Amino acid sequence: MNILYPQLAWKRLPLLAGLTLLGALVAGTYGAIHDQVTYSIGPEYFTKMKFFQFHYANFGFPPRVFVSEIGFLASWWVGLIAGWFVARLAVRADGAKPAFRRALRAYAIIFGITVATAATMYLLSLLRVAHTAEPEWVDLGRDLGLTDVPRFYSVWYIHLGSYLGSGLGAIVALVWLWRTRPAPLE
Repeated sequence: MNILYPQLAWKRLPLLAGLTLLGALVAGTYGAIHDQVTYSIGPEYFTKMKFFQFHYANFGFPPRVFVSEIGFLASWWVGLIAGWFVARLAVRADGAKPAFRRALRAYAIIFGITVATAATMYLLSLLRVAHTAEPEWVDLGRDLGLTDVPRFYSVWYIHLGSYLGSGLGAIVALVWLWRTRPAPLE
């Protein structure tokens, strides 16, 4: 099975596209909610950095809405890519309902590992908060005009954890889908 350049029946294309778009929607929603949580922990991560990175998406709504926009925009495309691979392995000859269930389970695996990794990184950031006194963090805090470097540091760690977790989660989910595929007919 070639999951990059597939040979597939045209009748399966709508299901593949739907499951792929579902992956983008799940990831974008996760990003929007994730950024609401991290904005509550350390708003300067957004006000001093992310708002500038995503200035093109600022339509003048309140900061919390902009934070959700940033989270969605930073995440949907990752879900689209992962969703394509999930869909390619989830869609089989047994129909749409089993494929949908397999894809949902794969997305749940990705979600669970992503949340667990982000939470672990947050806890690690609390243990390592003394590192914010290191020169590179002091310099960054000065350059960005930060008033709360430890919270910025924690949010940075959480975001790093989500990126790492989503990659790890995607790998685990794809391996699970690959291992549960039916044996070829001989």
